[in-house]
Amino acid sequence: MKRHQYTHTAGCRTYGFHDLKDLMAKATPARSGDLLAGVAAHSAEERAVAQMALAEVPLATFLKEALIPYERDEITRLIIDTHDAPAFAPVSHLTVGDFRNWLLGDAVDSEALAALAPGITPEMAAAVAKLMRNQDLILVAKKCRVVTRFRNTLGLAGRLATRLQPNHPTDDASGIAASLLDGLLYGSGDAVIGINPATDNVPQVIRLVTMLNDIISQYAIPTQSCVLTHVTNTIEAINRGAPVDLVFQSIGGTEATNRSFGVSLDLLGEARSAALSLNRGTLGDNVMYFETGQGSALSANANFGIDQQTCEARAYAVARQFKPLLVNTVVGFIGPEYLFDGKQIIRAGLEDHFCAKLLGLPMGCDVCYTNHAEADQNDMDVLLTLLSVAGCNFVMGIPGSDDIMLNYQTTSFHDALYARRVLGLRPAPEFEAWLQKMDIFSKDAQFRLNPSLPPAFHKALLRLP
Repeated sequence: MKRHQYTHTAGCRTYGFHDLKDLMAKATPARSGDLLAGVAAHSAEERAVAQMALAEVPLATFLKEALIPYERDEITRLIIDTHDAPAFAPVSHLTVGDFRNWLLGDAVDSEALAALAPGITPEMAAAVAKLMRNQDLILVAKKCRVVTRFRNTLGLAGRLATRLQPNHPTDDASGIAASLLDGLLYGSGDAVIGINPATDNVPQVIRLVTMLNDIISQYAIPTQSCVLTHVTNTIEAINRGAPVDLVFQSIGGTEATNRSFGVSLDLLGEARSAALSLNRGTLGDNVMYFETGQGSALSANANFGIDQQTCEARAYAVARQFKPLLVNTVVGFIGPEYLFDGKQIIRAGLEDHFCAKLLGLPMGCDVCYTNHAEADQNDMDVLLTLLSVAGCNFVMGIPGSDDIMLNYQTTSFHDALYARRVLGLRPAPEFEAWLQKMDIFSKDAQFRLNPSLPPAFHKALLRLP
């Protein structure tokens, strides 16, 4: 695929960009990871000029000029080989700038964006995001609607789901069960009940999966479970007869990044087939759960000079291939080396959600930060609110916002309730009906929390394993 230089004149000065990769990196809003990688614009003026030059690039250019050569990267091959030309046709004549205007137009609705998704490459999505203000990212993402199903229905308009994350630093069953019960009593857990295991081996995975399956079965909860272990552990657990609902894996946007995670497209395909063979979904067969995050490619020394937001968008091509139930960006988890402060984390979260939704993914967000970042819970309140307005599929629910196993700050059960209350959002419909049946939520139109412990859970406090 051919490459050529890009130039743009501002006043009496002409700026040059080595190739499309360089142009996109220079057009990216400032963030510490791109500075660390040495690909960021040297000044605000250069960034603005790069954005003007990028706006003039035809969308079709991204099908001709690969950022990583086709023969060197299986993600590039996936993007090119699966591109849907008929879906792309309505916008094939547009430049990146024109595409931005088209997306923001009132004539473009959810149906048009759903039809377009297979025709958009990650690089196109990343490019147009670089030209958008935060409100643009919110407005367009709000119009995207991606619905998935396993034991309930996620992604419907007017709904906000949560991942109940009952992690424990020693995988203590009583501690996990206590956090799980706490989350359920606050209406959390419709996206998934997902545990990050402290001890990551196959016997422990089987023990945790079985525990979650027993709880879900005992209380007939219309949700799904997941132990966030390496995909090879999950495959082995399935082979040993474990009641696995969802297969989890962290993924990146380059073949080399995924190799550092110990995965490939073939391995992910094998895992999906294994999960499908169990036929555990009652409403649908979306069995995969992926997590991503800006900076993962750079941290693996596998970014090939590409800016971190574009690398992140390329990870969504991997996720899209396997029809997941859930995808989320763990947006501030990697640290301030990649997203320095609250402003950068907020911007990255909105970019990731927008790009994934534009590509047709059921995107959520772990609204989070590490303790050494220049951010606090007020920043997370802002991002949670903005993402909820933008139609984010799900967020995290953790006791007190503090993950005591992974040692980072995220969103609590109360935070999810806040977002639902202030914006009039509700849980997944099947889960909402269960919450009312169990007297956790009131049966009136207000969907208020029951102030007392529902009778069905009285004995649960005495039976914690």
